[in-house]
Amino acid sequence: MINMARPQIGDDEKKAVLEVMDSGIIAQGPRTKAFEEAFASMCTTKHAIATSSGTTALHIAMLANKIGAGDEVITSAFTFIASANSVIYAGGRPVFVDIDPKTFNIDADLIEAAITPKTKAILPIHLFGLPCDMEKIMAIAKKHNLLVIEDACQSHGATFKGKKVGSFGTGTFSLYPTKNITSGEGGMITTNDDAVEEACRVIRNHGMRKRYYHDEIGYNFRMTDMHAAIGLAQIAKLEMFNQKRQENAAFYDKNLKGVVTPFVPEGCQHVYHQYTVRVPGGKRDALRAYLAEHEIGSEVYYPVPIHKQGFYQTDYGYHISLPETEKAASEVLSIPVHPGISAADREKVAATINEFMAKG
Repeated sequence: MINMARPQIGDDEKKAVLEVMDSGIIAQGPRTKAFEEAFASMCTTKHAIATSSGTTALHIAMLANKIGAGDEVITSAFTFIASANSVIYAGGRPVFVDIDPKTFNIDADLIEAAITPKTKAILPIHLFGLPCDMEKIMAIAKKHNLLVIEDACQSHGATFKGKKVGSFGTGTFSLYPTKNITSGEGGMITTNDDAVEEACRVIRNHGMRKRYYHDEIGYNFRMTDMHAAIGLAQIAKLEMFNQKRQENAAFYDKNLKGVVTPFVPEGCQHVYHQYTVRVPGGKRDALRAYLAEHEIGSEVYYPVPIHKQGFYQTDYGYHISLPETEKAASEVLSIPVHPGISAADREKVAATINEFMAKG
């Protein structure tokens, strides 16, 4: 079976975890601090704050930027639900705009029309490893005095015009096992703002600045040193992992037929958390079944856009139409691109897709 994802865990990661276990400092400690420093360096930001998951990174980032009741945050509905949920956790309301059909990212040209007096932030989501148009987004934010909170949970190491994602505003990352690097489970927040950094650290640790003195409501969203040890070993390999993903993607770009391969705008470095194609003609689900018959994994990210999710409609009253988002949800298919696939694996994937699409 050619799996959709496989964490690249080796002896370095195993040794690092055992060293933490032998040290006696298992909870948040020196490895977490070292991982934060390495991650900030990778992102070219002043600060990085480790958390227990990508979802808690998003949640903390909203609270640290003072998103609250009545605040609107403009974002995309074509993503994993945690992105929009984080706005609701903080008491705000996501405002969805449609996607660019070529990139699957938020259409920056539609953002300004969605701004109201309640708008406080823009939440661009660098989907599948491809940066959003941050030049346009940052210009809109500056013009309207809005915050920018980046969801870079799928885009570790990606760049827009040479600048790392997560360094434009407050960045958030996931370190779930399927991501470009993992800590087993975990998240990271990046920022150049000292006040945001302090707020993140306080919120992450039960609202404490001084041990057992609680200045505000907080949460236990900390990362353990065991998770950080895995992350430290992984971040040293991020460039290599991303290069392998890009090599696999380049092979697909050259060899796939009958499907629409990913579009990469000039100035963007795609890191291919997912290699996502469009399958025209209503054939997506049949192609997926055909791949499964040939022991090739695939996945649909995402079959139901957030604005179409049941509780978003019943509990929050979302009854809107996002035509490009809805069309993409019916056509997209992600295929194996992770660093663990071999040349023979990717050749089989491409040949099997081409065989199916040639049948007409």
